Amino acid sequence: MTPNPLALILLLAAPAAGAVDIDGRISADEWAGAREVNEFVMVQPDNGQPATHRTQAWILATPEGLAVAFRNTQPADVPRSTQRTRRDQGGQLDRVNLMVDFDGDGRTGYDFMVTVTDGISDEVITSERNFNTDWDGLWSHAVSQDADSWSVEMLIPWHVAPMARPADGKRTLGIYLDRVVGSTGERFGWPAISFQRPRFLSEFARIEVPLYEQSLLAVTPYVVAVNDRISGDTDFDAGADLFWKPNGQFQLSATINPDFGQVESDDLVVNFGAVETFFGDKRPFFTENQGLFDVPFGAGNSRLLYTRRIGGEADDGSGAGDVEAAVKLNGSLGQVRYGLLAATEGDDVGRDFFALRATRDFGPQDLGGMLTYVDSPFLDRTAAVYSVDHLWTPTPAWSIRSQAVASRIEQAGEQRNDSGFQLRADQELGNGWRQQLYFLHLGDDLQLNDIGYLDRNDFNYLRYELAQRQTNLPESSPYASHEWRWAASQRRNDHGLRIADAVAVNRYSERRDGGSQFLEFAGWTAGHDDLITRGNGVVQVPEKIFLYGERFRPQRGRWSWFGYARAAAEGLDGTDGMGLELGIEPTLHLSDSLSIELEASLLRNPDWLLWRGGDRLGSFDMAQARLSSSLQWQIGTRQELRVKFETIALDARVEQAWRVGPGGRPLPIVDSSISDFSLNNLGFQVRYRYELAPLSDLYVVYGRGGLGFEDTSRSLSELLGDATSLRDAEQILVKLSYRFAN
Repeated sequence: MTPNPLALILLLAAPAAGAVDIDGRISADEWAGAREVNEFVMVQPDNGQPATHRTQAWILATPEGLAVAFRNTQPADVPRSTQRTRRDQGGQLDRVNLMVDFDGDGRTGYDFMVTVTDGISDEVITSERNFNTDWDGLWSHAVSQDADSWSVEMLIPWHVAPMARPADGKRTLGIYLDRVVGSTGERFGWPAISFQRPRFLSEFARIEVPLYEQSLLAVTPYVVAVNDRISGDTDFDAGADLFWKPNGQFQLSATINPDFGQVESDDLVVNFGAVETFFGDKRPFFTENQGLFDVPFGAGNSRLLYTRRIGGEADDGSGAGDVEAAVKLNGSLGQVRYGLLAATEGDDVGRDFFALRATRDFGPQDLGGMLTYVDSPFLDRTAAVYSVDHLWTPTPAWSIRSQAVASRIEQAGEQRNDSGFQLRADQELGNGWRQQLYFLHLGDDLQLNDIGYLDRNDFNYLRYELAQRQTNLPESSPYASHEWRWAASQRRNDHGLRIADAVAVNRYSERRDGGSQFLEFAGWTAGHDDLITRGNGVVQVPEKIFLYGERFRPQRGRWSWFGYARAAAEGLDGTDGMGLELGIEPTLHLSDSLSIELEASLLRNPDWLLWRGGDRLGSFDMAQARLSSSLQWQIGTRQELRVKFETIALDARVEQAWRVGPGGRPLPIVDSSISDFSLNNLGFQVRYRYELAPLSDLYVVYGRGGLGFEDTSRSLSELLGDATSLRDAEQILVKLSYRFAN
């Protein structure tokens, strides 16, 4: 990577630096020889002005790890957020962030966040500004407060992430520090960069430190008991996770008979569309040092490795696959970083999964490659995917990313090959302006979903976007900044069929009260829907209109809230069939450690178009209500209780049945088999967690869920009232895991 000239800072930690006592109290003796940082500027709003509150930081490389301290001046007239949070919960809180790229190559970064109440979050940063909270690292932190300031100390062990071994005996880190004032939403950063710009991770300050390395051997055995309250059966299981890092250039993670039972419940989703729902992965083995494998390809959440496939729905439809073992290697050979992931499922329908990834930094150019392979004996199917990705930064203003992907599928003696390509070019134009050009090609037979996630294939997409960030707004304005985006795009399938041309404009605004606002308009021309019938014909569709707005207000008194409104015309009636959705999500903060999150939304869509099998469609007048609540109680520093309730009710009344006619034109028909329907579902979980030690926990979880479906119309009030009686699944889970480390 070509480093930012303003970020070329050398730090030589004192070779004799002693251990830092992480207690939140910054001692001059302990931090002697550290690099002191005082040059914090406003990065949110991103205007480069000096920070409005003095912020100091110290950076010191020690044999025990990278030590960083913050002292944050905050006088009494600036409210401090006192809400305690669970790990990775986030929120508009007073907090500091240390972000580190341990190889200094702009490929993978790690974010370590600490709040004023000593809450933490840790994230992996990839693709310049993609943050993923699924990863949990082992690191030290402490906070102290006085009348006019609060301070944080952190120690990040050298074994927390894989690192290449430099040739000259010194390590070059990428570093970014920032502080957020919760009551105003202001963010002060060093260096003067922002994750709201296209280039962020590669712009970190470069800091040279002595080469320290640490080894780590950790074994985490677990035992789990599950009582099925419906069948009356009780199952017991045991297994172990192993983590070994003998040096900075190699680490091994392995799991034997892993417990992938969910102590984190997924949100309820009702999906009648042709594109599957994407869910994140919280299973520890698949989040530990996973950043190297996080290779996006395509729009939205599409990627080459989607770890929820491993242990996902079995090929015979009998439920989740049984993962017997998995292993992951991360390391470096010279300037090449590599990773290998392998997993195997048991039983006769089990699959074998493999992924290999390698990257190499060539200064202004980066090159990466990836290979995935899945063997599915039950389907007599193998799937191989090959990928090459390239990043070129010819000037500080330009970033050009390209990627080519090919798949080879062999099933029942037949072979199908195809390919895809994407190109993204970003340019900073100056004075807050920037532009982006994006092109995506997905071949008709390109298949990634054996181990990846691709929302569709047979697709060509071209999009141009122009953006402007406005930060120097009048002090009298309730807004601190605006970011405007204007975009035009076209969508075709790989046979030249026009799906739609589209225009969009949106504005994201940061408010001086610490909140935010987002407004968007998008319009699609008339075109075709080539997915809805699942291969049974292309459907002509009229123009589409989308309007969306949201507002977030941070805590004032006992309440914070988020609200949104969405209007959309997506059916066969065009703009005459506009639907409306309204939602409100207030949070009641009963104390610093106890809060209740509520959610209520109501959707009415008078022109909801659904596939009803074969070449038949139905237009429905649909109403949907969603209610949820979540109680979060932080009991001391080691205990946590969470109670989560969620239900969805949906009623759909058929308005018209259709058959796909010649040329894709919908033809009205009379079909009694296309009828009204209604559904409701329920998710309820009570989860207690006791932290025995870092990354060692006792969980006691009660869960219940169910889905009801009827071929008749019912009122939403009836459906919501009956939801509490649903009981397709009910269980009590007790899980104990303890990490032994040396």
